[in-house]
Order: sequence, then C-alpha cells, then structure tokens
Amino acid sequence: MSNEVLKISNLVKKYDNSDRVILNNLDLTINDEDFLCILGPSGCGKSTLIRCIAGFEDYEGSIKVDGQPVVKPGPDRIMVFQDFNQLFPWKTVLKNITYALKVNGMKDKAEREQKAKKYLEKVNLVQYANYYPHQLSGGMKQRVAIAKGMALGSKIILMDEPFAALDAMTRKQLQSELLKLKQKEKITVIFITHNIQEAISLGNRIMVMSKEGTIKEHLYNTIEKPVTPASEGYAKLWEHLNNQLT
Repeated sequence: MSNEVLKISNLVKKYDNSDRVILNNLDLTINDEDFLCILGPSGCGKSTLIRCIAGFEDYEGSIKVDGQPVVKPGPDRIMVFQDFNQLFPWKTVLKNITYALKVNGMKDKAEREQKAKKYLEKVNLVQYANYYPHQLSGGMKQRVAIAKGMALGSKIILMDEPFAALDAMTRKQLQSELLKLKQKEKITVIFITHNIQEAISLGNRIMVMSKEGTIKEHLYNTIEKPVTPASEGYAKLWEHLNNQLT
C-alpha cells in the first residue's frame, strides 16, 4: 500500500496587495512513487502551486510533507527548473553535491564524496564528476540537480516545464531517462507541462487546472509505458484532456 507523502488542504494563494486569487481552495494528496503531471492554461497557478510546495511562497491553508508543515524550502523537496541555472558555476559537479551535503550536516568529507558519486552513478553522470556546469548540456545539469536532491534524501522532485526549451529529440530522450530513474529509485515527481503528449507519456496521474486556480480534472493514467500515440487508449485520453483545456 502506498504511503501518503504530500497532503494539501484548502490551499489559497493571493498576490500581495491584491484580491486576485491564484490558487482557490485546492485539495490534493500525493503518495510515494506517484508521478503527477499538471496541465492548465497559462496563468492558472501551476507554477505557483509547486512554488508553494517547495516553500518559496507563503500561502493560506495547509501543505504537509510526511505530516510536517511546509514553511520554507527544505532538503525533502528539490525543485528542477527549466533554465538549468541552479548549480554553482564555480564548483564542479561533484562539489555541487558534496557542498549541499556539508551544509545539511554531513561532516565527513570522504562520506560526502562517496554519497555524491553514488547518486551521480544513478543518473549516469559519474564520469562528469570533475566537470563544471558550463561544460554540461542543459539536460545534464538537470540530472545533476536530481542527483543532488536524491543525495539529500528528497521525498519529492518538483519540475516546472523542465524540457520545454529543448528540441524534440533531446526532450524525448530526457523523458525516457526520467521515467527510468523514477522507476529505479522509486521517487515521487510533480511535473508541470503544457504538452498533453508529455503528460500522458510520463504521468500515472494527470491533473488539469482551470484559469480560476481550481482543479478542473484529476485522473489516473493507466496506459502501459512506454507510451506512444499508437498505445491503446492514447487517442481517447488525448482528446479528453484537450477538451478540458479548450
């Protein structure tokens, strides 16, 4: 039986000095190993939602990870951005991870390096341990960020349109790598996208948000992976989601 890892209750978010509601009484429960893809029109609050989960925004209501209220960023949640620039450019790949471990209380240098290399191995980047971020592709930087999160023991990986700026071939490759990593490491992912095909390909759960900042649709995706447009049920689900977005 899956364990509840994230519980959101009556979540409301308004802009400062404004009556405009961005998130309107959202309720959501995420279990271990869920891969939730969030679709919705621009401005509906998708990014605001995961920023609240990450602890970057204040909010009304309740957000709990493993029963603990979210009041600030923490190592139990890692955010992976689209722009790739979340590594220290003056530190190597290895030192980006060992530094994070040191800041979070791991005192032994050899232990930090061993753990960092372990998780770089899991994302197939251990051979790039001594490279600097500017020597890596955007997708590789994202995988380093994921490795850092796993090394810190993150419960949830939050991804805000991480592949949107990539060409179609690279995007497909990184989608495949992310799915393999998710299945191998049993991680929980919340993933924002504007792409219906991407949501169907990746998510075991798909949520559609409305422009009013509410949950318009929330369903389980039972199409067997790997998903292609020829997969049984794909066309019907794509059409249903497209109708929800238009």
